[in-house]
Amino acid sequence: MPKPPTYLRATVHQAITHVSTANRPAISIRTATPADLPAIGRLGALLVRLHHDFDPKRFIPESPRTAERYAAFLGSQLGNSTVVVLVAERDGTVLGYTYASVEGFDYMTLRGPAGVLNDIVVDPAHRGEGVGRALLDATLAALEAQGAPRVVLSTAEQNHAAQQLFARAGFRRTMIEMTRELSG
Repeated sequence: MPKPPTYLRATVHQAITHVSTANRPAISIRTATPADLPAIGRLGALLVRLHHDFDPKRFIPESPRTAERYAAFLGSQLGNSTVVVLVAERDGTVLGYTYASVEGFDYMTLRGPAGVLNDIVVDPAHRGEGVGRALLDATLAALEAQGAPRVVLSTAEQNHAAQQLFARAGFRRTMIEMTRELSG
C-alpha cells in the first residue's frame, strides 16, 4: 500500500488536513465530534439504503430509526482509542465520514493485526470532488499512526465506484464473500 502523503500524517485527535478542490473552498478532514452525529447518522442510513438496493437478500433494509441508531452506535465509538471516526466538512457542512478501527488477530478471517475500514460514505451531492479520497488518505494515515501494519476492507460487489477508489489508493483484492439463501 502506498504511504499517505506526508501532510496527512497526524494523530487522530487533531485536525488532519485541508484539501482544496477546483473552484471550491477547502475540505477539512478532522476527528468526528458528538455535534457531527446527526449528519453521520444520515449518511450511515444512506449507506444502509445503498447496500440494500444492491442486494436486498444480503443487506439489511433501512428503517425509520436507522439514522438515529447509526449515530448512536458511532457516538459510542468516539471515545475508543482503537477507533477512528473522521468527517470531511466544508463551510461547516459534513460531506462524508469514515469509521475504522485497529484490531488484533482474527482467526475467523485468518488475518493478523490490521486496521479495518468499516465505513466510508460521501454525500452523493459531493461525490467526484475528491472528498472520498481525502477521507481515505486521512483514515489510512490515522490507522498507520496507531500502528496498523495493513488495512483491510469489504465492499459490495456492485459498488464499482468504491472499488475504483480503493484500487487507486493501492488496495488489492484478497477475499470474495459469497452468499446463498437457505429458505424463501
